[in-house]
Amino acid sequence: MNLKSEFSAFLASHPDRLHFAAHSHHPWPDVSYQAHQRAWLDAAEMVDDKWSHIYGTVIPRTQARIASILRLARDETLVFAPNTHEFVVRLISCFEPPVRILSTDAEFHSFTRQSRRWEEEGLVIVDRVPAEPFDTFAERFTAYARSAAHDVIFLSQVFFDSGFVVPEIDRIVSSVSEERVFIVIDGYHAFMALPVDLSTVQDRVFFIAGGYKYAMSGEGVCFMHCPPGYGQRPVNTGWYASFEHLEKGLDSKVRFTPDATRFAGATFDPSGIYRLDAVLTWLESRGIDSMLIHTHVKGLQDLFLDSSRTWPGRLMPERNTERGNFLTFQSDSAESYYRTLHARKVIADYRGDRLRIGFGIYHDKDDVARLVEIVDTLDPS
Repeated sequence: MNLKSEFSAFLASHPDRLHFAAHSHHPWPDVSYQAHQRAWLDAAEMVDDKWSHIYGTVIPRTQARIASILRLARDETLVFAPNTHEFVVRLISCFEPPVRILSTDAEFHSFTRQSRRWEEEGLVIVDRVPAEPFDTFAERFTAYARSAAHDVIFLSQVFFDSGFVVPEIDRIVSSVSEERVFIVIDGYHAFMALPVDLSTVQDRVFFIAGGYKYAMSGEGVCFMHCPPGYGQRPVNTGWYASFEHLEKGLDSKVRFTPDATRFAGATFDPSGIYRLDAVLTWLESRGIDSMLIHTHVKGLQDLFLDSSRTWPGRLMPERNTERGNFLTFQSDSAESYYRTLHARKVIADYRGDRLRIGFGIYHDKDDVARLVEIVDTLDPS
């Protein structure tokens, strides 16, 4: 797979730069530029009438593509928001405090920061299952999930700080006997990075993801799959949650659209949805699916691991463990490695003591060879 020409604008802006942060700010393919322009031109042509076009054409088309990728039976279970934080806050607002939450110690900041702040105010009680050791995580988490002691279960499919792919998600979901419990899967590091099949759990789980990372569409476009019957009246709500009733005036009771739009917020910039739709359309036209992307990336990861003489830290999880589309190396020198790489025009990133190196479909073997050459000469001191 050689798709460099499809990312010409991003790659040509700094030809000598090696971008290995596809798990963070993924380069955008050229089709996203035309889509961004299309959003502007539609606004100029249609003005207020653009929303009829967006809700009547752009959003349904994008919903259908996402539903197909996730193996969902219905696309009306999908709703958009500018970020995943909106979804987290809106979901928790469905409960009276204190909300009892089961989660892990490896969740992304949009959940971790907010949940800790809620804890400080006594609004939630969070049980966090340690992610490590990875080989026993699913068993340990499932045991907690069976306890029926929680209102919400919040779990990443791929941990952002290690790339560990949680095995047997379906088994974890089926272990929750209490139908009232909200099960929320943070799929941001899974969507368009590896195959995701929600067909057997679509009536039981919320699934959150977005365009900023592997969907290659930039900021401002996230989505949530909402199982029917869960969270019919979130307290945190925006006027788009009943958009079709806007011109009819207010009722004595706040109305909600029964589909996923019940979790919608307020006015947003629709350009991200244009970009996401264009990227997913482009991938489909090229016959590129999540499995092909993951296979390509895994081949490059293995090439790097086999070729490098000195890894920049302890690989986690171990090589025989399923991982997402980035490599994580644990080292006390993670920040120094990152800064040294950055000074040599290699873009990676770090979180605490973990250096992350991400691979994408815009990479080829020559890029990996250049990366290995640089990494093997690193002096983090």
